[in-house]
Amino acid sequence: MTISTSQSAPDQASEVQRKFGISVEDYMLPAHRQIQMVAPDGTLNPEAEQGTEPGHEYPIPGDPELMAAYERLVVGRRVNDQNSALVRQGRMAVYPSSHGQEACQVAAAMCLSEGDWLFPTYRDAVAVMAKGVDPVQAMTIFRGDWHGGYNPMEHKVGIQCTPLTTQLLHAVGVAHAAKLRGEDTVVMAMCGDGATSEGDFHEALNFAAVFHLSVIFFVQNNKYAISVPLSHQSVAPSLAHKAVGYGMAGERVDGNDLVALLAVLDRAVKLAREGSGPLLVEANTYRMQAHTNADDDTRYRDNAEVSEWKAKDPLSRMDVYLRNRGLLDDDGAARITEHAEAVATQLREGLGEDVPVEPQNLFRYVFSSPTPQLQEQSALLADELAREEAGKAAQKEAGK
Repeated sequence: MTISTSQSAPDQASEVQRKFGISVEDYMLPAHRQIQMVAPDGTLNPEAEQGTEPGHEYPIPGDPELMAAYERLVVGRRVNDQNSALVRQGRMAVYPSSHGQEACQVAAAMCLSEGDWLFPTYRDAVAVMAKGVDPVQAMTIFRGDWHGGYNPMEHKVGIQCTPLTTQLLHAVGVAHAAKLRGEDTVVMAMCGDGATSEGDFHEALNFAAVFHLSVIFFVQNNKYAISVPLSHQSVAPSLAHKAVGYGMAGERVDGNDLVALLAVLDRAVKLAREGSGPLLVEANTYRMQAHTNADDDTRYRDNAEVSEWKAKDPLSRMDVYLRNRGLLDDDGAARITEHAEAVATQLREGLGEDVPVEPQNLFRYVFSSPTPQLQEQSALLADELAREEAGKAAQKEAGK
């Protein structure tokens, strides 16, 4: 949370004291331990319903929200595995799997309202789908097509961003525009731990804090920026601690605990919508598979480390928790699995179709008003294609 820059320091302190019962300094610092509600073995932590820190209450989400999130989690895992297979079959050019990180992405999308914006990274396809984008459209960018696959305005989802961190600046711009229009829009800006080493990260957080914008910076700390471990990127106590330098609150959450993620992000969205300003949430998770299909992760991490994180898998954890609660049985699990398989089939069929090629699209969407250079290049290509077609027609006529 950021206190409005129009307030004096004593006013800021009194507002935080009144609302949260703690000092400004204590509020901005992350909790002494990361927030976790469901342990890796699927059991509920005893203190989960009471809150983990004074003044910081994280109610357990309702049963319908938990079940809807679990279904998206199962679908996300199946999509990750299906896409990895499609890459091997040559039907996708590249795919950055989020196997093991799906809980973060499901929670990020589900905590937002219809009019809120999501700005994903290239690894957040599951979040894009969870926000309502058609699965085939969400994966179009990885097929090597010329466009991102979906209309950002229709779904309030930015195009999945390949350059590190540029999407954070886009997110801040949308939040600023919403504030100028008097809207209560909340923007979820997603990034990884590697992005926190980029200059755009600093600029986005600083601008959001100074202008008191409703942005949640959601850092999925999966421990590696491609092959560079977190220890070689930052020596801060946690990435959440970086928030303090910008005058906003930072929080840490178990990124493989879907229940805790929903609770923490639901609360963050509520605070942002109430005008508390930007927040930074760090989710500790792990990339179980290689950076992309072009990466050999055995060169920079060992199997023992991967095996350790397998025991913290968000899918099996949630499965056990819901069964213990009596919310999930074999019939329900079978129905959800059937739905996930239907999505996988949709992806296989949709990404297997040949896409018509329109060469003039190379020039059509570069600028709203084409430059003279683009018009010249477009005309040159049109002439070449026309001559090629004329030559084919002449050959066909000669062969009769």
